[in-house]
Amino acid sequence: MDVSFLGGPHPQRGIGIVAPFDFALDRELWRWVPDEVSLHLTRTPYVPVEVSLDLARLVSEHQTLSAAVHALHAAEPEVIAYACTSGSFVDGMAGERTMSAAMEAAGAVPALTTSGAMLEALTELGAERIALVTPYTASVTQALEDFLAEAGITVVSQTGLGLTRHIWKVTYRDVVEMARHTVPRDVDALFISCTNLPTYDAIPQLEAELRMPVVSANQVTMWAALRRLGTSAVGPYQALLDESARRMLRADVPLADAPMPDAPAPAGAAPEEPPGFAEPPVFPEPPVFPDLPGAE
Repeated sequence: MDVSFLGGPHPQRGIGIVAPFDFALDRELWRWVPDEVSLHLTRTPYVPVEVSLDLARLVSEHQTLSAAVHALHAAEPEVIAYACTSGSFVDGMAGERTMSAAMEAAGAVPALTTSGAMLEALTELGAERIALVTPYTASVTQALEDFLAEAGITVVSQTGLGLTRHIWKVTYRDVVEMARHTVPRDVDALFISCTNLPTYDAIPQLEAELRMPVVSANQVTMWAALRRLGTSAVGPYQALLDESARRMLRADVPLADAPMPDAPAPAGAAPEEPPGFAEPPVFPEPPVFPDLPGAE
């Protein structure tokens, strides 16, 4: 059958993704990508170390990153993104800058990291005081807080799950619960860290409930990479991606089903929740993935 009349395929633009060996959310990255862009993923070599500051340094060594970037040459990506938050904040802002420079030197194309994209996104949103949710141990979460402080961003409150492996198995419900009990009223945004933590479907629900921008590691990585291609990330109603969503949050329009602050509670009503909090939305459980070998 002659299908030459169909033409195409349409010209493809590419983003190279370097991820740690334990990264398991390829499908989440793809959900932010428009049809004309393809992702080309490669991973750093396996090391038998659990999620920690030691692992963050091992998966972000310049030699390791350069080898991964070289592996992407054949696909001719127009931009390279290192999709790992802890690996790109572990040595501070100077470490993040030299990491990006090393990848650019190896690939001869623009390069970025998740932590650099996080700062870019928070600047875009005008967020100087934030709440922080992570799946990390206390030491890794503190390293992120130090990185943000170096960039002039204040972490007002933070919560970490203390996980050292299988972060990608955390459910949306757990992400939402962490956010709900971490975010005070007096912050500009919430950042959810770790590219191995699923967030895509939780972001719009959290923004609607918390009435502030919510940004995540995978979201900012894809947003910044696509921005360098001169195109935009796609996705549901998310403040970072959609100016109209941003305007709605700035307007602080109350949710339709939320009582006004001065409205009296109905007789016999249950005790009122703290301001800004509501019952968790019901999220479907994500598919169960097979275990990856070794630690995350």
